[in-house]
Amino acid sequence: MDIEYLLLLQSFREYINDALTPFMEMISLFAVTYLIIVPAFIYWCVDKRSGLYTIVSYNASVAFNAVVKLTFCIYRPWIRDSRVMPAGDAITTATGYSFPSGHTTTATPIYGALAVCARKKWRWVSVISIICLLLTAFSRNYLGVHTPQDVCVGLTIGCLTLWGIASLFKYLTAHPEKENYFLLAGVIIGALAILYISLKSYPTDYVDGKLLVDPERMKKDGFGDIGMFIAVCIGRFIEKTWVKFKPELTKDNLVKGLTGAVLTFFLIETLGQPTKFLFGVHWGAFVKSMIIIIFIIAVWPAIMKATARPAEPVKEVTVSAESKKPAANSSSTKAGSGRSKSKKRRSKKASSRK
Repeated sequence: MDIEYLLLLQSFREYINDALTPFMEMISLFAVTYLIIVPAFIYWCVDKRSGLYTIVSYNASVAFNAVVKLTFCIYRPWIRDSRVMPAGDAITTATGYSFPSGHTTTATPIYGALAVCARKKWRWVSVISIICLLLTAFSRNYLGVHTPQDVCVGLTIGCLTLWGIASLFKYLTAHPEKENYFLLAGVIIGALAILYISLKSYPTDYVDGKLLVDPERMKKDGFGDIGMFIAVCIGRFIEKTWVKFKPELTKDNLVKGLTGAVLTFFLIETLGQPTKFLFGVHWGAFVKSMIIIIFIIAVWPAIMKATARPAEPVKEVTVSAESKKPAANSSSTKAGSGRSKSKKRRSKKASSRK
């Protein structure tokens, strides 16, 4: 049934001559590459708690997705059925395992958290976020790179992560003294996840002498995804211990937030090759993720705080001597009128006695 659904979408793509394919590819690419910049900007400039909630949910979701994906090792739809022909260059770019959908798992916590956090003040943001989430999920089927099961499980992982992190934030609001224990536990869990994906066995099936899925390439993605989860724990500890910044929606902070967004984009685009050269394929992906997330959580907030303009002192209001004179004159006038009234009363009393 799932393959038949993909074949139906494939027929539609061919009928419209792939008119929607570039748009669907753009929606998918944005979700896994640049979407993290949106909650980062919110974290820096608008609402620290909402931004942090979105970023933590995102990192936890992609890390869990990586472990599930590398555990089940389910092949892509076109490997399972040769009739499926994915759109564009998916055969060369989407070389990893299929289950669950990484794009959907990535998009769900970010778009979902934005929809939840904005539902009261900015409903239009919630509506747009939900539409973008559904488009991202559908694009994975439309492009022929994931089955409906892959997408549904990705949505489920993202939603469960949102609920779990929301519950954790609520608990830590009541018990802030226990946050460091959870951060330490996150680092330990991440380290164990890295150890797990490094040591487990992977299928090595060949077709025409070619390896269907390269486990080493998939482990690279896993190292990067888990690295983000470890990084958010470390970055949060650094920020809460030493930085302690408070976002303010000012013109100065908006400029700094946009600058941070550009720098984050630059790091995403350029860090891959240097870290790969210095640390190798797997650990290079890990270090790249660590740098980007710690930059978002702790480094850029520290720079914003250090370069913040000092608050202007309140000017004292002084009253000039000239401004006092009318008041004095008015008071003397009032006193004079009061004396004249008392004289009139006394004269009336005297005349009555006579």
